[in-house]
Amino acid sequence: MIVCSCTSITDRDIHAAVDWMRAADPAALITPGKVRHALGKPADCGGCMRLFLAQMEACDTLEIPMNLRGLRRATPEGRRNEGRRQGHRLSQQGTEQ
Repeated sequence: MIVCSCTSITDRDIHAAVDWMRAADPAALITPGKVRHALGKPADCGGCMRLFLAQMEACDTLEIPMNLRGLRRATPEGRRNEGRRQGHRLSQQGTEQ
């Protein structure tokens, strides 16, 4: 099945890339960007992202390495945006009192 018609990526390509990356590094965190890079295909319009992620999740070898599980829960509550204050963007500066 074709997942991305812009760059001609199929479900088999995604499964093969995920399997290859897991075999190369069992502790790696596999992301859609890494899969595209492994396939040598750039991101184009992004319309396929939902299907792309669904195909990645369907892979048996796609799992979060044990040493990376639970990291989100380890962050303090109430901390957002990597610790940046509200209105850190240039477009928002001058609007806060």
